[in-house]
Amino acid sequence: MLRCRDGSLYTGITTDVQRRVDRHNEGKASRYTRSRRPATPVHSEKCRDKADALKKEFAMKKRTKKEKEDYVREHGKGDRS
Repeated sequence: MLRCRDGSLYTGITTDVQRRVDRHNEGKASRYTRSRRPATPVHSEKCRDKADALKKEFAMKKRTKKEKEDYVREHGKGDRS
């Protein structure tokens, strides 16, 4: 999960967090983050496989902004690998 310059949160999946953050900040990873750079990682976690990651991403995107903020506050940065 990334925090954008405007304070919004972006959720996505990747196999390499730092590479993906770099791509976002180059303006090459997402239309959403392109106009909200820089983006800073605020949370990540490992998943069993891609299907598990997609399920978690979908569930997180359904949450309200407050619920996402609470989650980040409670779980910290998580696993940045």
